[in-house]
Amino acid sequence: MYTEASCLHGATLRRLARAYEADPDKQRDLLQEMHLELWLSLKLFDGRCSLRTWVYRIGHNVGASHVGRSRRVADRLVDLETMEEGLAALDGQAEVNQQLSKATLLDLIRRLKPLDRQIILLHLEGEAAGSISEVTGLSSGNVATKLHRIKKLLRQSYREGACRGRS
Repeated sequence: MYTEASCLHGATLRRLARAYEADPDKQRDLLQEMHLELWLSLKLFDGRCSLRTWVYRIGHNVGASHVGRSRRVADRLVDLETMEEGLAALDGQAEVNQQLSKATLLDLIRRLKPLDRQIILLHLEGEAAGSISEVTGLSSGNVATKLHRIKKLLRQSYREGACRGRS
């Protein structure tokens, strides 16, 4: 069963590792840890959810644990309100002046708390609020609300960067 899960969802785990960790060497370690935990956890898999949901759960749990263990990342974690205030207060920094690229988006996502990060990453993977709620344990309504706030924040940061780039 591990071979099936790994073949079907290995690319997903690679994307999750890349989203949770910026350093390529640490990404490889995190990916290896995700695969190990997946392999170990499959003996507990009882089919109450899809294999895909199970893989997402394992990947996000390992990623969140990784973030929690990392002092460097923990010092940079902010909640959505703090990030919104920080974006509003930014002056003409070069980072904001650049167009919001994939790397900048990943950097913004990495700065979110693990639960907010998990929600937006699952959304970017194409998961619906119902599926995200299965993985996170939140209600579908709560997931939808958090998604709306996160997307609003990302749109705001993009617009601010684009406006400052034209000045």
